[in-house]
Amino acid sequence: MARYTKSTCRLCRREGTKLFLKGERCYSDKCAVTRRSYPPGEHGQGRKKISEYGLQLREKQKVRRIYGVLEKQFRNYFKKAERQKGITGDNLLILLERRLDNVVYRLGFAESRAEARLLVKHGHFLVNGRKVNIPSYLVKAGDVISVREKSKNSPRFKEIAAEAAHRTVPEWLSADASAMEGHVLSLPTREQIDTVAEEHLIVELYSR
Repeated sequence: MARYTKSTCRLCRREGTKLFLKGERCYSDKCAVTRRSYPPGEHGQGRKKISEYGLQLREKQKVRRIYGVLEKQFRNYFKKAERQKGITGDNLLILLERRLDNVVYRLGFAESRAEARLLVKHGHFLVNGRKVNIPSYLVKAGDVISVREKSKNSPRFKEIAAEAAHRTVPEWLSADASAMEGHVLSLPTREQIDTVAEEHLIVELYSR
């Protein structure tokens, strides 16, 4: 599958906000947005008036890049959200939050969503005792996500376990860092999702 292979810091600069794509680096002084808070490229510091369409497009790109999904995937999530009951924008973010790679990241079992995606693809995680290596797998209420026994002894997972003990997980999840196991207590609500997004702009964009 095609993936963005250039500097991820350029994506944050393009959107003009931190997307937290590189874990701890995003919280340090090395963050590209902190050092150069303007879009990349030779015209990045020029003043441009953004149209209504431009605002909608940038919001869609921002959310898509935060969760690390491709355009076709994102559109499919939107179509699915549109068919569900409730507010389409809320449904869209809830679907994205339910992705296994995002849940692994939220549980503190990876430093970033990109790392979580890689760990899931390499088969390090179990869902209800069964190996799942599909990052886009949608978790359900009651699911148990755990690290495979063979993986727990690896140096990286020992580091992750030590770091996870100090991380706060969302209300809809619970994590046991010592056992490297997490539970999906319920499906998230919009209020429980800390992603800063104006999802109504995405709805307006796709409704054109």
